[in-house]
Amino acid sequence: MYKLFRPLIFLFNPESCHKFIIRLLKFNGKVPFGRTLTRLIYKRKKSPLAREVFGINFPNPVGLAGGFDKNGEVYNELSDLGFGFVEIGSLTPAPQDGNPKPRVFRSPADHAIINRMGINNKGIRNAVEYIKKHKPEVILAGNISKNSSSMNEAASKDYETGFALLYDFVDLFVVNISCPNVVGLTDLQDISYLSEIIDKLIALRLYFDEYKPILLKISPDIPKDHLDDIINYCMLSGIDGVVACNTTRGREGLTLSPEKIREIGNGGLSGAPLYHKTLETVRYIHTRTEGRLPIVASGGIMTPEQAQEVLDAGASLIELYSGMIYEGPGAVKKILKYLEKHKK
Repeated sequence: MYKLFRPLIFLFNPESCHKFIIRLLKFNGKVPFGRTLTRLIYKRKKSPLAREVFGINFPNPVGLAGGFDKNGEVYNELSDLGFGFVEIGSLTPAPQDGNPKPRVFRSPADHAIINRMGINNKGIRNAVEYIKKHKPEVILAGNISKNSSSMNEAASKDYETGFALLYDFVDLFVVNISCPNVVGLTDLQDISYLSEIIDKLIALRLYFDEYKPILLKISPDIPKDHLDDIINYCMLSGIDGVVACNTTRGREGLTLSPEKIREIGNGGLSGAPLYHKTLETVRYIHTRTEGRLPIVASGGIMTPEQAQEVLDAGASLIELYSGMIYEGPGAVKKILKYLEKHKK
């Protein structure tokens, strides 16, 4: 049914559509029996795919990637679609508007999206106030980043601030140092910057009563020798896992004309063309660490078969975003049914 309406939906601006969907989810949460009906349609009952990762019991391995629920406003409503966990954010210490519009573009023929949003969000304190009033009914991952106005030399302070403010309100953290849409952010993947940020977060975690896992979100564009450095650091630092991957600056796999690609300009590519980079990165990290570093696969997973393939390659969990945009709200249920049928 969704695919029948998708061409009509895609006539509208992507960012406007996103805002409309967020409002629709909020409205559904307030309508009597709205959420109950949504769960009856989309949510699987207790799944045999439940697993423990990072010391957390996930009801199923399919989560929602960061960037959809930017401000942490509809995580409970999204859980009604069957997600085993929801990643909110990226969230920054201070609110920020992001980059100038237009900043989101679709390529329907490629099942792809290009965005240069620039981590627009209402700030961590806004998310915390919402979470206080709306108890999470789903495992919540908090994606944190630095403000665009903060220099890289002082970035660790932003991450520490965000981490401390959000600590009591989420179940685990995703540290975003790889978004290609904030000037200089990917430079934080350099080990000198990275170690300063992560070491301080790990030290800060000791002051809290409850242990919360810390995951590092990496870029699919870094060369293998740099990735090796990051993997070695992760194994030595005590970081709990990685999210592979963020969006890519590459344009491989697009059927768009060179003129159209130039017209769109900068931005991170997500969706189907990213899948093979995600699969390759997951397989490489899993092999390189002999399976000792848990991996959340994120990027271009569009079909149940791809979900199975990336789990077989070594991922412990997977995340969707573009897959839900192109396949519709039933995407999670479809994937879970397939995974349950082919459970080994």
